Amino acid sequence: MKKLIAIYFLFTTAILFAQYPKDYFRSPLDIPINLSGTFGELRTNHFHSGLDIRTNNVEGLPVYAAADGYVSRIKVSVFGYGKAIYITHPNGYTSVYGHLQKYEGKIEEYIKNLQYKEKNYEVETYLYPTVFPVKKGDIIAYSGNSGGSAGPHLHFEFRDTYTERIINPMAFGMNRLIRDDKAPEVSSVMVYPMNDSTMVNKSNAPIALTLLKQPDGSYLSNKVYTNGVVGFAINSYDQLTNIYNKNGVYKVQAFLNGTPHFGYQFDTFAFDESRHINYFIDFKKFKLLKQRYQKLFSKVPYPLSLVQENKKMNGVQVKKNNSYNYKIEVSDYHGNKTIVNIPLEYKDEPLLPQTSKGKYFIKAKNDYNFEFETASVYFPPNLFYENCFLNIEETNGVLLMDSNYEAMQSAMTISFDISKLSEEEQKKAFIAGINGYQLEYNSSFRKGNTLSAKIKSFGKFKVALDTIPPRVFNPNFVEGSNVSKLNTLTISITDMLSGIDSFNAYLNDEWILMEYDYKTKKLTHNISDGKIKSGLNAFKLIVTDKLNNNTIFTSNFTY
Repeated sequence: MKKLIAIYFLFTTAILFAQYPKDYFRSPLDIPINLSGTFGELRTNHFHSGLDIRTNNVEGLPVYAAADGYVSRIKVSVFGYGKAIYITHPNGYTSVYGHLQKYEGKIEEYIKNLQYKEKNYEVETYLYPTVFPVKKGDIIAYSGNSGGSAGPHLHFEFRDTYTERIINPMAFGMNRLIRDDKAPEVSSVMVYPMNDSTMVNKSNAPIALTLLKQPDGSYLSNKVYTNGVVGFAINSYDQLTNIYNKNGVYKVQAFLNGTPHFGYQFDTFAFDESRHINYFIDFKKFKLLKQRYQKLFSKVPYPLSLVQENKKMNGVQVKKNNSYNYKIEVSDYHGNKTIVNIPLEYKDEPLLPQTSKGKYFIKAKNDYNFEFETASVYFPPNLFYENCFLNIEETNGVLLMDSNYEAMQSAMTISFDISKLSEEEQKKAFIAGINGYQLEYNSSFRKGNTLSAKIKSFGKFKVALDTIPPRVFNPNFVEGSNVSKLNTLTISITDMLSGIDSFNAYLNDEWILMEYDYKTKKLTHNISDGKIKSGLNAFKLIVTDKLNNNTIFTSNFTY
């Protein structure tokens, strides 16, 4: 029955992907397509939702509409996709282009007018089909490095227009533009005892297996000896031909004695599923070593459609007098494949004494509220995927929450009594995460004398005050200078604790647009906006942080 389910899942997926139009869309760039990120790639707290196309470390390349349609949405943000444009196509799909440098022609003019109207760099607008219709191959924008980009590239994405589910761009023929003759690499395989009574190679802790490459290119691990139920996880990546950055893999399938046992492939998923990546991987391994091991088991069901057909696959039960082979196949979209074979054998040996796992035992389906001297913690139902042990205590105003690195589905609420602070101090208070000697800001809200924050990770927390205003520095103009030879006015801003909340610049008491790149901490105004007048100009910049501390910078220059 399990084999029939797996075959049916793969068959229906193949039919679904065969329905996507392969020749309807064109490449968004007129350069060879090489990738710095693949669909479904494992990222911090999310799966990557598109393809990252390399632009050879340059900006300003023309970005083309992938097909006929209309510009349905434009968004400019400091983080995320930065400057992004969305095109809705008549066949039911929407293409997305992110991290842009600027928009083309009338679109750029439209957005700039909107920014001046709203007096805000960050804007978002939804458009009717008649505003900006486009034809396949029209230039719609230019590639850049805006938003959360770590370097110049184009983020390219497809969505189902109606459901907004994200779809692998390879399904629309992008794979034809990419050269890939290299099989994925499997760096390591871990084996996990699935309960306290299970032993794996004399240990009750997860262990790494030794992999030996065979003449046919596959890998064979050392034998796994166990007396119970075990699970496996892989650390893997893929590379394109002559491209050496490490991308995510497309498909993983596991077989037990030739029968399909567990599998997933990155074809489509919903945005609200993305945080489940923290249960999809070995979260503890990631937090400790920054390595992402993809688990091939699930102790409890969870709503990630990528592995929906595997909800009851809770590892491999190894029984006496039976031999087992666990085979893992790791594939890229072009069909290149790496195989790992793992022999298993039953062996019962005494376990070492178990150490205490934590003071509090938490049942995942229940809610909990812990109260201490000044702090309290509330866990909503289903905050955790599995039952777990936690250590929670407060010492000298510091709340310490220590766990076995459990992944969270949502957020817990941490609260502190701040009645001993003055009214002015309460206005500047926030709940800070303590990372060594650094304080990390958490968005906090106050109700009476209680300060609270929604937190999605464990650690140390305390109440801190932010009374230091933002810093404004390094303008490219000085008092009384002539800026006639400049194309832009630039100035840098930063904040030590809570972070920049808003910035507003004025020329001669009129608001002007300044673009903000948080990576370089730089604000930029384009003189071509036509806001500078001949003669003497008065410049003013007001920068405010998230606790309402502000800095005012003024200067005068001529033009």
